[in-house]
Amino acid sequence: MKKFTKTLIKNSLRRIFLYRACLNRLKMMGMEKVFSYTLAMEAGVSPDQVRKDFSEFNIKGNKRGGYNIDELLEKMENIFYKNREHNIVLVGMGNLGLALSKYSRFLQRNMNIVATFDIDPFKQKARTEIPVYGMDRLKEIIQRFKVKVAIIAVPEISAQQVCDDLVKAGVKGIVNFAPVLLKTPPNVIVNNVNLCDELESVIYYVHHQLKIEGLKNIELLYGDMK
Repeated sequence: MKKFTKTLIKNSLRRIFLYRACLNRLKMMGMEKVFSYTLAMEAGVSPDQVRKDFSEFNIKGNKRGGYNIDELLEKMENIFYKNREHNIVLVGMGNLGLALSKYSRFLQRNMNIVATFDIDPFKQKARTEIPVYGMDRLKEIIQRFKVKVAIIAVPEISAQQVCDDLVKAGVKGIVNFAPVLLKTPPNVIVNNVNLCDELESVIYYVHHQLKIEGLKNIELLYGDMK
């Protein structure tokens, strides 16, 4: 039975991403060890939260003598199976799909886009670094490269059909850039990335902060007038 699938990334996993970025920055600064309170300060969380997150992902270290940064980073990389290559397909070669197909960080993180797909025959004929196939070859390519993860960057109207085709071909995880919630079987992971939602959330917090600052300025003004 299919169900609407929303983002499944837990907050603790998001914080692991944040810790990793902080650790890489500290390493660039020449640091070799870090204490939980230092990492907590860098990440904007409490030391207890850092230790709790580490425990959840079985990351251990010498708490009293500090954590070795290289060892922490290695353990975090193991969480994401960085020691393996991950073949990925991308469906939809519009502006967003084209940009994603050229994103160099994927290769640096052992994520290899082996093929892209689009219904436009002109895009299929174009000479590109990553081949563009028609949707009729989706199952063939996915099975040939043993692909388990796909990226959807198609218009909303066709996203569900593309999702269904990917699942039938054996894909178990989807990053969805189409502005629609997809229905999938329970064993298929979907992470919905809505760029408009992300921008609107930032816009909301910016204006919320401006209101707070405005109220503080009014309070200061009236305080001076008393």
